[in-house]
Amino acid sequence: MNKKFFLYLFAAMAIAGCKNNTFTISGTLLNSVPGNYIFLDELKSDKLIALDSVKISDDGKFTFKSEIKLPAFYLLKTNNNNFITMLLSPGEKVIINAQMDSLNYPVTVSGSTGTESMVEYNRNLRRSIDKFNGLNTIYMQNTGSPDLPEVIKSLDSLAQNYLNDINTYTKNYIDENINSLVSLVALYQQVAPSVFVLNPARDLSYFVKVDSSLSLKYPDYEPVMTLHDQVQKLVTNVNEGPAAAAPVSGEGAQVPEITLPNPEGKSISLSSTRGSVVLLDFWASWCAPCRQENPNLVKAYELYHKKGFQIFQVSLDKTKDAWEKGIKDDNLGKWIHVSDVQYWNSIVVPLYKIESIPTNFLLDKDGRIIASNLRGEQLQIKLAEIFKN
Repeated sequence: MNKKFFLYLFAAMAIAGCKNNTFTISGTLLNSVPGNYIFLDELKSDKLIALDSVKISDDGKFTFKSEIKLPAFYLLKTNNNNFITMLLSPGEKVIINAQMDSLNYPVTVSGSTGTESMVEYNRNLRRSIDKFNGLNTIYMQNTGSPDLPEVIKSLDSLAQNYLNDINTYTKNYIDENINSLVSLVALYQQVAPSVFVLNPARDLSYFVKVDSSLSLKYPDYEPVMTLHDQVQKLVTNVNEGPAAAAPVSGEGAQVPEITLPNPEGKSISLSSTRGSVVLLDFWASWCAPCRQENPNLVKAYELYHKKGFQIFQVSLDKTKDAWEKGIKDDNLGKWIHVSDVQYWNSIVVPLYKIESIPTNFLLDKDGRIIASNLRGEQLQIKLAEIFKN
């Protein structure tokens, strides 16, 4: 290979690398006013950062280009009341066509998986909002009517049904997109001012699920970090509130659900182990007592797994590399491993009120506590008792 050819090849690779970190947005605004501007902002948790603005051409066309390293949220807008939220990734080439005054419900959008997914969700949400608006119209039509109390009762029932429907749709949407940032947006949707689709108290498990998945995949993305802080506070408030459940350590208690990613990024729920006797074990590769106990877990698994014993091991590691190395070095790869790799900031810490590790709970086939903090010979004796037949 001659030197000149090598230089050309190197230059071509460099250009290709730059393009991979560039996204473009091209579009046409129908019924636009020539000379008006359209704006692109980056969307943070608590603010918008203005990135660029372009003048809309006489035929309604516009184009933006920008550098990006990781997926992030953006706002494309003509003003503060007319915008579309976009989830853009490196290399995406988005084409959008919309009415000038209705960016949030574009006629067509393509080239961005995240944005297309959010647009589809918004269309379904819009249908629910229209149903609620229809109820308000019926209420206004019956104001002053002697039948108004019965009308209100009927409208309340319909409103609850509509809310349940969009709540179920949103949960399914989150489940289908659990590894995408679009699941974060879905947590905070409203059908009316202060009427949220998901209730943080009633639907806490979904906030925990999204937080756990995204914290592993996008640990340094500011909106994800903000979500994690919010979920930590939600879990703490629920655990410390007047309606808090019985202590997690109590024999016979049903343990809280855990849904966290495994090392491959797939979210696994503790409830998926129902039907097995399960050791729910909290550990970390940096924890010396945990590592000393791991050979005992290997022994227990080998003796009783075929009889219906499973281990669900949750790591409080600081990094994914350390977590995976600990699993490999201690030969723990045969059972279930999950973590959000948040160290003591892990969502499981307030959820299970963990003060030290190792901590474990032996669960029956229905997910209820049989015993807590069994180690060494104690665990072997208890398992022998359970599986003696």
